[in-house]
Amino acid sequence: MFPSVADLIFLVLLLSLSVGTLATRLLGDADIGWHIRNGELILQTHTITRTDPFSSTMGGQPWYAWEWLYDVTIAAIHHIMGLNGVVLLTTILMAATFAFTLRSAVMRGGSLPVSVFLLLLAIAASTVHFLARPHVLSWLFTAAWFQCLDAVELSPGRWRRLLWLPVLMVAWVNLHGGFLMGFVLLAIYLMTASARWQVFRSENRNGAMRELRRLAGVAGLCFLASFCNPYGWRLHIHIYRYLSNRFLMNHIDEFLSPNFHGVAQQCFAVLLLVSLIALAVRRSPLRWSQLLVVLLSAYSGLYATRNLPVSSILMVLVIAPTLTQSLTGVAGEEKVQPWLRGILRRLVAFSARVDRIEAGSRAHTWALAGVIFMAWVALHGGRMGRSKAMDAHFDSKRFPVQALDVVTRTGFAGPVLCPDYWGGFLIYRLYPRVRVVLDDRHDLYGSDFFGEYLKLVRVEPGWERVLDEHEVRWLLLPSDSSLANVIRETRDWTVVYQDRTATMFKR
Repeated sequence: MFPSVADLIFLVLLLSLSVGTLATRLLGDADIGWHIRNGELILQTHTITRTDPFSSTMGGQPWYAWEWLYDVTIAAIHHIMGLNGVVLLTTILMAATFAFTLRSAVMRGGSLPVSVFLLLLAIAASTVHFLARPHVLSWLFTAAWFQCLDAVELSPGRWRRLLWLPVLMVAWVNLHGGFLMGFVLLAIYLMTASARWQVFRSENRNGAMRELRRLAGVAGLCFLASFCNPYGWRLHIHIYRYLSNRFLMNHIDEFLSPNFHGVAQQCFAVLLLVSLIALAVRRSPLRWSQLLVVLLSAYSGLYATRNLPVSSILMVLVIAPTLTQSLTGVAGEEKVQPWLRGILRRLVAFSARVDRIEAGSRAHTWALAGVIFMAWVALHGGRMGRSKAMDAHFDSKRFPVQALDVVTRTGFAGPVLCPDYWGGFLIYRLYPRVRVVLDDRHDLYGSDFFGEYLKLVRVEPGWERVLDEHEVRWLLLPSDSSLANVIRETRDWTVVYQDRTATMFKR
């Protein structure tokens, strides 16, 4: 009945992200708004969305709602529990991902203290993307995917575990576009299996060839499984065009490289530094596959902010056993200073004791009880007795909550133009009565439209033409934005509502 450290981490994350100070952070991105409404639309029509229903500019145009399965799930939960349920599901997924990562790191040979230390760095680095969005599912899928591939490479006799990967791919491709990471990891293990077949002597080549064929067969099944989505092969083409669009990749914040002035980014830098040190002092070389995974994690984390959580998780899984082995080796090295050798030996002995305790805690009773209790609280409106324990809501300092409360009573019909990062919130609050001019589904609007939007919000020459072309009559803008300040001085527009967060203009 004693909770394991993994269960404790699960419970701490569960409570802090659902009822603690971090709870409002999960709704810091408006994406979830259109996810909920799209899921409701699918449940009402019993048809997967194929054209845009939310905007006035792209209405009726083809739209790839590739996260439709997540949308349906989150809409059903929202119908029962409201935003509390949305936050709770996200919290459970994130807590389960990090608890699974810790458990897997220990099973792979990492000592508990080392694994916890690295995991805390990974959690801190991942806070940059602690948001109620379907990407958290890709965190869990990536960790499980890597664990399966790496375990089979170590023990080829357990190759039947690989048959789970096509099953996971069917779910992954309908939940989030991060399913591409599964193919990247498959490619890494295929390359290393091919390399082993090339370098092995004749007596080992047959076994290496069997491993390569099995892995190639599973990769083929995963590729076929990825076509089990409502859009078939067209989804793959669409995602490729989206990710290869340099203009969008260079102007969407989450695809830009991390700004290392932030705490989360600095924690990733520390994790990367610890990983490099662990690799440098390791006596025996890493397996090629693990080295490639570390290189992939480092590159992807430095390439885009949105990759920090997945990169951090993969680093923990690879580096925890490596760092543990290095510390154990240094503790037995006679050339090391006696005082340092003594500290390391005590640390190794302590790690051995707590590892045995952790291995004996398998019931996960406390984690399950925590989930059941928080679900009960969410089902009762977030209340525990007379007190309000859960109160998930969009922050009025970040989103135009008060503006919409006032303006919607006037009966305006829209469409309304707002910043792209507010679009999902307006869809959540106003659909289907009012449509937005745009939101943050950048793959739908494309680089040309997004370029016009940037010209408008930056008040560059020709900005008025954008408003005229799309016949915009309503503007909802941040009160301190450059565009709002210019619009206030324009005779064609009048202020309908204004507060510290947002200002509503009518042509």
